[in-house]
Amino acid sequence: MTLARFGDFSVDRLVELEFPAFVTREFFPACTADELAEGQKRLGPLITDGGDLLMSFHSFILRTPKHTILIDTCCGNDKPRPGRPAFDMIKTNYIADLAAAGVKPEQIDYVMCTHLHWDHVGWNTRLVDGRFVPTFPNAKYIIAKREYDYWDAMYAKGDRNNMHVLSFEDSVLPIKRAEQAVLVADDFELEKGLKLEPCPGHTPGLVVINIEGGGKRGVFTGDAIHHQLQLLFPHLSCRADTDMVQSTTTRRALMEKHAESGAVIMPAHFPMPTAGNIVRDGNAFGFKGVTP
Repeated sequence: MTLARFGDFSVDRLVELEFPAFVTREFFPACTADELAEGQKRLGPLITDGGDLLMSFHSFILRTPKHTILIDTCCGNDKPRPGRPAFDMIKTNYIADLAAAGVKPEQIDYVMCTHLHWDHVGWNTRLVDGRFVPTFPNAKYIIAKREYDYWDAMYAKGDRNNMHVLSFEDSVLPIKRAEQAVLVADDFELEKGLKLEPCPGHTPGLVVINIEGGGKRGVFTGDAIHHQLQLLFPHLSCRADTDMVQSTTTRRALMEKHAESGAVIMPAHFPMPTAGNIVRDGNAFGFKGVTP
């Protein structure tokens, strides 16, 4: 079922995994026991009774009159992810599910990366005859140059215990070597109505992707917002944020910008309803799901 429409643009959600993935007070280190309890009370199944965050790991399939685009590519099969047993060397039906949505890998024109963390680039490549090659042979992979340069420098330092460095090696470098990566400014416009916007903090080069058509506006927010708990408590930053102070600032600015605006927000990890409007809730915010 179509998730959202923006004039001639249509958006579908392609889920790789959805489960209670992380312990709330570990994932958000500043979260207090009272905040967790309030989140459990108000968000229902989005936080389990045991205190785990229900999270979705999905891509967005964006169809425009000109292109078929994949936004972020989840975790990927056959990828070593030490320290994350739920994601280590997994095998999912991502490609079959993509086909069920009516898209073959060779039909993807562009892959747009909001940032280069391991759970957003995994299906950039797949294992063929013992090596990782681009999954989408005819696609150009749009990556903010600021983001690429940061992880390229981290990779050069040689820390293979860092999962993001590992994913840079197996899921980003192969597309660069294949000359399918396109490094762009973080305000790059792919086509009219589809434009990047810098939103640093979670990573130095994280971008959100703005979409506009048919009088409607939307935003693919990547990991600028991980979970609805952050709408209730905007100060909560994720343990994986490169700069927790900056991520708080940019996240709140994003919420303020779009609250009550009618813009359709599409975060990278929200279970259904994945598309919704940000609404004001006192000094905090809420999320109201929308239909196409």
